[in-house]
Amino acid sequence: MTGYKGIWPVAPTPFHSDGAVDYDGMDRVLDCMIDQGSDGICILANFSEQFLITDEERRLLTERSLAHVAGRVPVVVTTSHFSTQIAVDRAAHAKAHGAAIVMMMPPYHGALMRGTAEQTFEQFARVSDVGLPIMVQDAPLSGVDLPVPLLVRMAHEIEMVKLFKIECPQAATKLRVLIEQGGDAIEGPFDGEEAITLMADLDAGATGAMTSAMIPDQIKLVLSHHAAGNRSAAQAAYARVLPAINFENRQCGFRSAKVVMVEGGVIGSDFCRHPISPLHPETRDQLLELVRPLLPIALNWGY
Repeated sequence: MTGYKGIWPVAPTPFHSDGAVDYDGMDRVLDCMIDQGSDGICILANFSEQFLITDEERRLLTERSLAHVAGRVPVVVTTSHFSTQIAVDRAAHAKAHGAAIVMMMPPYHGALMRGTAEQTFEQFARVSDVGLPIMVQDAPLSGVDLPVPLLVRMAHEIEMVKLFKIECPQAATKLRVLIEQGGDAIEGPFDGEEAITLMADLDAGATGAMTSAMIPDQIKLVLSHHAAGNRSAAQAAYARVLPAINFENRQCGFRSAKVVMVEGGVIGSDFCRHPISPLHPETRDQLLELVRPLLPIALNWGY
């Protein structure tokens, strides 16, 4: 296991209050995330509301984000699609504009169209030919089962499959077995799901975490202490941030980072495209009540 470590949060996609993509705001989001100490940034993921973005907006966001980050940190571009050819084309576009990694869920469409193990393997193999490292996103949203033997086979037989974001139930157990069976082919075992199981996942061998952009500077302390072998300090740092993480995970989802960034002057609107509803005002207030004592960078970045 090598340089795939640390905190790699997902960038939210800001919208103006009329629903149009706020491209200038996207620049500010990325600058804020770099100032948060992010070791890498992921764009166009589920927490970026990729399912509410047009193909043309995706293209523009990819190109603008990669140009704006300009190599300051590595950028992961999410390229998931049920169509293998579209996934390949998205990966090639990301590579052409400077992406460091692509992240993919297995092929699925709706509740009933799910790729088989062999179809999943074949799709990742074809995207591998593009020549960028691939992070496999093992997320409940797809509804596709990715058993450890399949992931190990992919790691050993598909050249560019190197990273694994595990955010399924009992993620720590799966990470532990994946690392044991996959060995050096598992170059980047990552925690996900807003770090709600971070300590267990780090103890199981995770080297990185892909969280939201709400408080990555505060979550990074957990990873830094754990990597240094100071487990008690990591536990204390985790206990400090866990109430906010839990509230984000269970009450807010991807809306949380934008609420904090609006409050902190990073972006001008936390607009959600229909059919997503905005946070209830009381839920928003409760989130900020939990986040303010942590003094995260995003809450003061714009002032």
